[in-house]
Amino acid sequence: MTPSAIAARRQERRRGLPAFGGDIWQHLCDDARRVVEKEAALADFIDHAVLSHDSFASALAALLARKLGDRVMTEARLLEIARSAMADEPAIVRSGVADLIAVLTRDPAADSCLTPFLYFKGFHSLQWHRVGHWLWKRGRHDLAHFLQSRVSEVFAVDIHPAVPVGHGVFIDHATGLVVGETAVIGDDVSILQGVTLGGTGKEHGDRHPKVRDGVLLAAGATVLGNIEIGRRAKVGACSVVLKDVPPRATVAGVPAKIIGWCQDATIPALAMDQSLPEPEYQI
Repeated sequence: MTPSAIAARRQERRRGLPAFGGDIWQHLCDDARRVVEKEAALADFIDHAVLSHDSFASALAALLARKLGDRVMTEARLLEIARSAMADEPAIVRSGVADLIAVLTRDPAADSCLTPFLYFKGFHSLQWHRVGHWLWKRGRHDLAHFLQSRVSEVFAVDIHPAVPVGHGVFIDHATGLVVGETAVIGDDVSILQGVTLGGTGKEHGDRHPKVRDGVLLAAGATVLGNIEIGRRAKVGACSVVLKDVPPRATVAGVPAKIIGWCQDATIPALAMDQSLPEPEYQI
């Protein structure tokens, strides 16, 4: 698919999707019924995952519990934890809706609301992190660490439960993502696989990156230390960032350097354009 076709497809999706906090649940149910009509083998699975529920929150909590449940920490117990978190902090559900819409508007592989909801582990790991963060803020650190560990085992995503994450965050593919304890992730951020938001050594205290709104972290990017990635910045694939990145800057390389600037109207995380400016050669 060409870049222009991808952009047109995203625009079409945006027109058809509800605004933040809108009725994404209706879209999910409609997609679920279409799948059942086409693929009878999935009927029981789809009914259990979506159609037997009466709300987005109910279906999400059940889906998350099913993904992590095992013989010792059962699905029923995890479901109780997820439901308690969502009931006590409704922002978890609102952020989940925004995260799902982020996937739909930024990922050309998301062919319906249902596909990322059921199958994309970046979405699943982020929703479990929101539950773990709720536990962490209430001093239930042991259970939060347990969830972090299980998410890492099942999804290969390791985000410390202390990390605050904004809404509308898209984690694409997700495998190998590592986010340290004192990191911060803002709103409308896009993160690809293999990204590390880490420290520079064994120091304690505030030691991890702060990623501001609208930032795009391309595949394999490594950001180390208590530094700031400014609003609407772009970090190129496999770059190693060791210093603050100004707002709207595009950085790349090892170590990363500023190689260009994003236009005022451009939000890299939403545009999902991982290309970099052509280098200027001097003869």
